[in-house]
Amino acid sequence: MALAAPILEQTYRYPFPSDVVGEGGRRRLRLATSGGPAVNPQFFRGTLLHPVVAADLLLTLGDVARSRFHVPAAMLNRILELADPVATCADDRLRFEAFSACCSVYGRVDLLPDAYDGETLGRGTTNVDFGPAMRTVLAGVQDQGRLGLSIGAAAVEVETEAGATLERKVPLPLRWLRGFLEVQAIQAELAPAAELDAAGTRAFFRSIPKSPSKRPVWVAPAGRGLRTFHHDPGQGSVGIAGLARLRLFDRVVRHATALRVFAADGDGSTGWQLDVPGARLTLVLSPEVWRGFSGEGRALHSLADAAPPVAVAAVRGALGWEPRLGVDALAASTGRSRDEVSGALAALALSGIVGYDLGDGGFFRRELPFDLARIERLQPRLRDARRLVGAGAVRIETPDASAIAGWVRAPGGVEYHVRSTDDGWHCTCPWYGRHRGDRGPCKHVLAVQLVAADDPV
Repeated sequence: MALAAPILEQTYRYPFPSDVVGEGGRRRLRLATSGGPAVNPQFFRGTLLHPVVAADLLLTLGDVARSRFHVPAAMLNRILELADPVATCADDRLRFEAFSACCSVYGRVDLLPDAYDGETLGRGTTNVDFGPAMRTVLAGVQDQGRLGLSIGAAAVEVETEAGATLERKVPLPLRWLRGFLEVQAIQAELAPAAELDAAGTRAFFRSIPKSPSKRPVWVAPAGRGLRTFHHDPGQGSVGIAGLARLRLFDRVVRHATALRVFAADGDGSTGWQLDVPGARLTLVLSPEVWRGFSGEGRALHSLADAAPPVAVAAVRGALGWEPRLGVDALAASTGRSRDEVSGALAALALSGIVGYDLGDGGFFRRELPFDLARIERLQPRLRDARRLVGAGAVRIETPDASAIAGWVRAPGGVEYHVRSTDDGWHCTCPWYGRHRGDRGPCKHVLAVQLVAADDPV
């Protein structure tokens, strides 16, 4: 019998329903957020300068949240209750983020300064009520007139809407929270693979079949565009499983000015960043449609090589609300090593405090509006590794710290051999035999890392 995925009970309390207010050409799109005025002040108030583009971007993010590529139909209604994007207001942009229902697609909309005219009244992150009524309103937006945007819940607005409070209590799957950690780690490893102009971008998306294919495909630069292959042609090609997931771009391709593709050797994850007037839309695809980002485990190595608490505190203080900060810049500003900064960023990402921007090549600040008091539950492999260490089941055998090796005794007395080499970590356990390290480390590797970090040989 399959076990249900662990969940957190999360209450979203919206001070008023999302709505469009005003008449004629002066309408204001007001997105209700899940906090009261005392804890979630007004973040932004202004006017969107490209209303149709902005509406299509937000609708696309809603499409991401409501899409499923590998989820049993019986689970869909419960998952769609969570389809509220996360919004972050920073000094130089407004960000909206969401995952697909199956966690195999991560989407983010960045509204850049050229996209709006208004005031940044505060900095912070919240989740946004984005129901059917709001989608209907956005679908009817036209370039005529003005469209204003207000994020937050200022006291005056709450008072005028005091009789229309909306409260929802939803089960929040822990895998969504793990997904935010993993997608940050994966994006940091992706490198530019191709860049297309507007014409090449439209031609490529027109070539994507409407019916999903069960076979992987490869794309490679060809002239001003991308050519699709059903076998690996080599020479800078990028493999994609579930090409149909890119049809999430369909709504906004007409506004495209450029497309950048990102990939990593031997990884399978890809990043796709579409430029539109004043904004960017980023989609990150997992290696397979059935592989949600929540199960990848790429960031577990950094979590096992845990940075000292003082380093985590220093990095968090250095983040501020700067638009982008790289590992080297954070190391220079905090006086910590690159390894300590990387470990601190992994720990902060687990709490939803940082994300990664492919276009800027650096991290950005955001704080997820979720209750993460029981963080260790989000990473069962790391939790199990700590249990093995606590039980004294780890024996380090290698005298050379540059090539760590050891034995881990599993329940039942079976011992597994763990070793590090130039091409990564290896273990003799069945889990590693199935995945060969492409879904992060097993609990035995993590246990050896934890012991080696506490008592280096």
